[in-house]
Amino acid sequence: MVSPAADGERLRSDDAGPMKRPTASSVAVALSVRVLVVDDHAVVRAGLRRVLDSESDIETVGEAANADGAVLEAIEHRPDVVLMDVMMPGKSGIEGMPALMQAVPDAKVLFLSMQDDPHYVHEAFDAGASGYVLKDAADKEVVAAVRVVAGGDRYVHPALGARLVEAAAAERNREVDPLSEREREVLRLLALGHTNQEIAKLLYISVRTAETHRAHIMRKLELSSRAELVRHALSEGLLDEA
Repeated sequence: MVSPAADGERLRSDDAGPMKRPTASSVAVALSVRVLVVDDHAVVRAGLRRVLDSESDIETVGEAANADGAVLEAIEHRPDVVLMDVMMPGKSGIEGMPALMQAVPDAKVLFLSMQDDPHYVHEAFDAGASGYVLKDAADKEVVAAVRVVAGGDRYVHPALGARLVEAAAAERNREVDPLSEREREVLRLLALGHTNQEIAKLLYISVRTAETHRAHIMRKLELSSRAELVRHALSEGLLDEA
């Protein structure tokens, strides 16, 4: 026999109605990526909000027009991703990174910029960014970039990725051989005993230019005498090209 208390508890439970299952929409909202948009142009912010809010798994939780405003908005809204312009009045997005990262250390920063110079990309990642996408990218690419960085991975615009590889290769080449092709040719001729005047005639350059090349070579290779210059040329096999 069920006790009155137990029966009463059962009745109250029944009165509450059946337990509701979470709907697909409620799950999507719970798992949505929260994005803070930072750009000094209101039109750009509005366009980005439209693009992001059209996705079922992304929501724009705030906007800011500058780096300082981004910090305040980030503290209030706790975004998962901060989509931020690089060049803005006052502090640049990169300059604003330390304060932003201190305020919301778990947020991922995705830079959106017109700057396609690899130098800016390196600066952005060195500052702690998780991604870099160009402003002329298609809407779907911006959305994909947001999802990638929100998932903990890095994102770089495909065209920029190729430039970064080229820049890295060029930097490695400079580290291995700091001389330009013209400087290598001048070095070879110097090691063979030619004077600056003779080198100028052979390479169809002025004597002043030949002297400048020689000075650059000595400085880059940290050499102080012709004997050291000849030894370097021999070690590099430059005299074998004669």
